[in-house]
Amino acid sequence: QVQLAESGGGSVQPGNSLTLSCDASGRTERAVGMGWFRQAPGKEREFVAAVDSSGRRTYYADSLKGRFTISKTNAKNTAYLQMNSLKPEDTALYYCVLYIRGFYSSAGSVGSWGQGTQVNVSS
Repeated sequence: QVQLAESGGGSVQPGNSLTLSCDASGRTERAVGMGWFRQAPGKEREFVAAVDSSGRRTYYADSLKGRFTISKTNAKNTAYLQMNSLKPEDTALYYCVLYIRGFYSSAGSVGSWGQGTQVNVSS
């Protein structure tokens, strides 16, 4: 079993920043990376960002490059998502994931999902 504990969500005004954290524990030895997906109300779930198990390679949804930064602390098996210049359209439930395959933009590569942390961006 894998446990993914997300934190850091909240409500912010447009232009502000938030950092999400995700602690992975349990049977994580098969993981090839960690990442984030999000789902806004009435919309399909979408890929946000991923980092490989070494923490050296990162991947982003094209629309989010330059504003979001993902990182990973290997010692603690923790992933972070730094979100800058937040926009109302970033409002969503953000899910931390553990990948068991390396095609990171696909939900089919995900082995475990967190419960999600809510991010609200509004003035």
